[in-house]
Amino acid sequence: MGLRVAVVGHVEWTTIVRVTRLPTAGEICPTDRVWEGPAGGGAVAAVRIAALTGGCDFFTRLGDDAEGHQTRKTLQRYGVRLHTAPPAPSTARALSVVDESGERTTLTIGDRPQPTGAEPLPWTDLDDFDAAYFTAGDPEALKQARRARVLVVTLRELATVAAAGIGVDALVGSACDPAEQYRPPAVPPRLLVRTDGARGGSYLRDCGTTGRYPVVAPPGPPVDTYGIGDNFVASLTVALGSGSDPDTALRAAAADGAACLATRGPYRKVF
Repeated sequence: MGLRVAVVGHVEWTTIVRVTRLPTAGEICPTDRVWEGPAGGGAVAAVRIAALTGGCDFFTRLGDDAEGHQTRKTLQRYGVRLHTAPPAPSTARALSVVDESGERTTLTIGDRPQPTGAEPLPWTDLDDFDAAYFTAGDPEALKQARRARVLVVTLRELATVAAAGIGVDALVGSACDPAEQYRPPAVPPRLLVRTDGARGGSYLRDCGTTGRYPVVAPPGPPVDTYGIGDNFVASLTVALGSGSDPDTALRAAAADGAACLATRGPYRKVF
């Protein structure tokens, strides 16, 4: 059997628009819509993992609306196997504004539906998984994700890690995002990764070893930055799940993130 990797997390129905520059206060700014589809860290990572391994199991909660139904169809088309909790009334939405430099500013709208560990999802299947990536859920859902041999968690869920009181194999987040600041939990991760945009990034291992990984040039002109981090961590999760050492895994992840920079939207193919 091939590598088995899962994602436990969330979906946001996302619209990406392009502007020549971000508006000033009170200004009306024309935009062009360049991409729309199911995104957010969970969905983007699941699609990339499916592309890398031939499939991905995604434990999530969808909205009972047009966007939620379209999300199911789209993700299944990309090789994602969905395990869904009872639906929420609506899907969370996001608007990402991309300027001429390719940098994006994202606004989220509404509470994001997410799974809980108490819901009757096939959690025990994770006992046979090589890796899981956790982007959203309650502490019990995180404990269920810990069934996988390797568990990677976004730094945005640091409070969930602390509440669950469990060790994780890797915590990954942006050094530039205030929502992803690191405070050591009671059980420190085996690997802490901080991405730093065009400067590459840094890591800290539980043995005390620190280092940096270099930036990788994109395969084409930069288009937009949306989804770079999600593609990065998806590749990192797959590499760690396959048994790669952190240095090798980080090089693969950096290359995947760079490829996303040269792609419109978070996926290699536009819906």
